[in-house]
Amino acid sequence: MFRKKSFEVFDIEGLEARMQAVRSEIQPVFMEIGEVLKERISQAFPEQNFYLHIAQHRRRTSHAPENTWSAIGRQKRGYKMEPHFQLGIWKDYVFIYLSIIDQPKGQHAYADRLTQFGTLPAGFVLSKNHTQPNFYETSQFSELVTRLKKVKKAELEIGKVWEASRFDGKQDEVILQEMLETVDLLLPIYKELMEE
Repeated sequence: MFRKKSFEVFDIEGLEARMQAVRSEIQPVFMEIGEVLKERISQAFPEQNFYLHIAQHRRRTSHAPENTWSAIGRQKRGYKMEPHFQLGIWKDYVFIYLSIIDQPKGQHAYADRLTQFGTLPAGFVLSKNHTQPNFYETSQFSELVTRLKKVKKAELEIGKVWEASRFDGKQDEVILQEMLETVDLLLPIYKELMEE
């Protein structure tokens, strides 16, 4: 599970030094929790294979990442081409999102399918840009779905965040259970998005 040290990674100066810490402190946690989450998603879609991807930040040449993430999706070679689940970490919080980012092919259709979800579960938040730490209340859902439909570079992420202060080593089981519950609540939305 994540620890105080996980969040301190983002205080480390320099690309190589921070990436080394990401690889040693954060990526093993992505592997551990990601496999549990992937198993939960696979149980809901037994006929489908799911793959865990961990961001490597290979294209970076100078700026150290301000966050990092893992993704679970149906594609073996990548995850951004369709809706997928993300487990990620910023300096202040950990998140699990159902993500539609980087202009996937069916973006317009995904937006149409999302319109039927009038309310989202209590405690959920939204993100409209996976490169920024800001998140928004679910009261903006309709507005962000419309934006996803009309703006080519629009993004939408739906899910839950856990503040860094909760990762004190005393709540690991509770947090993991909350993460699994979050995935369970996202699964009906994912199922609707992925309808052929």
